[in-house]
Amino acid sequence: MDKAAVFIDGGYLSKVLKLVFSETRIDYEKFSNKLCEGCERWRTYYYDCMPLLPNNPTEQDKERYAGKQRFIDRLKRLNRFEIRLGKLIQIPDRDRPIQKGVDVLLSVDLTRMSWDKQIQKAILVTGDSDFVPAVIAAKDAGVLVITYYSRGAPDVYAHDALLTCCDERYEIKQPLIDQALFQRVVSRC
Repeated sequence: MDKAAVFIDGGYLSKVLKLVFSETRIDYEKFSNKLCEGCERWRTYYYDCMPLLPNNPTEQDKERYAGKQRFIDRLKRLNRFEIRLGKLIQIPDRDRPIQKGVDVLLSVDLTRMSWDKQIQKAILVTGDSDFVPAVIAAKDAGVLVITYYSRGAPDVYAHDALLTCCDERYEIKQPLIDQALFQRVVSRC
């Protein structure tokens, strides 16, 4: 059975879940397993950044940071999950901070695992064309590269360059999300 690794661009997937699926909460392990049907899920890699915490944080800043930390801590406890964190930096004259290092972390992992023959399939959850060189390198190593993307909202896009260079591409639609819904366990006495 082929080994597959899932590479999730956390900022991208969060935006998809918020803007396209009305902030639906998913079970990331279920989601990853669903993406890997027919393969062994070797590991899922989740790439993101912690929120920017200013020098004089407000209570809201502290709560947002603590909430993200709890989310990351839950992901770390999932089976076969690795978390890779970049940094957010604030650039003068920009409204919002920008991510630094996230794309490089994903690209290095994808390329290294492909050339080391650790995986036969790479499943990306992103729409970012910055990954095109890493996708090409993975394909050159003999890895089948699949991307899951969304076009369901104006702020959520998938670059044609990425879609064109991947071996297979699938739009994230409601049935996939429904199969990965977070189920809260309720104990009954």
